[in-house]
Amino acid sequence: MTKKMWDLYAPIYERAMRSDRRIYQFMYDRIPEVIRNKDVLEIATGPGLLAKHVASAARTIIATDYSEGMIAQAKKGTNPTKLRFEVADATALPYQDDSFDAVIISNALHIIPDPEKALSEIDRVLRPGGVLIAPNFVEHKGTAVSLVWSGILRIAGVRFEHQWSAQEYLQFLEENGWQVTFSKEMAARIALMYAECARKNENQ
Repeated sequence: MTKKMWDLYAPIYERAMRSDRRIYQFMYDRIPEVIRNKDVLEIATGPGLLAKHVASAARTIIATDYSEGMIAQAKKGTNPTKLRFEVADATALPYQDDSFDAVIISNALHIIPDPEKALSEIDRVLRPGGVLIAPNFVEHKGTAVSLVWSGILRIAGVRFEHQWSAQEYLQFLEENGWQVTFSKEMAARIALMYAECARKNENQ
């Protein structure tokens, strides 16, 4: 999906996600405990739903998206002073090394052509001992509902560069230098695998 298409999609994104509210509530409840009093970077924030729900727990949070339209949508309304929205490319982050204690990238790695590069950038900006929170859609062909919804998204211009199974996704993270410390698969229109990770070399 091109940046222009994401810009056009931005105003309706929140409404499109409402039917999966239950799985997002799990993240809204868990992530604040993981990022409490930390400097946080969110990648692919979209209209900022997750960032706005968890910002109160963080010390600071920068929520980014490569779509100017998504960031414009995210900035609407009153937001906490500790939360800042910025345009940024996941594969070329404009931040210095060791800038954040936690990085969140939710439902984005499967649509990035080079997700390995995004993970490399996350590794670069994450401080020693930091945590990667990487929930992602999996099992795109797992059920009739997921097949239908995947088809609808393709018609809308959302291209799945990668269609991992749940275990393939966790293996992908492990193969790219991350140790999965907690994971939970959740049923939705397209299943979601919630994953928290630490760098492998920090646990050896």
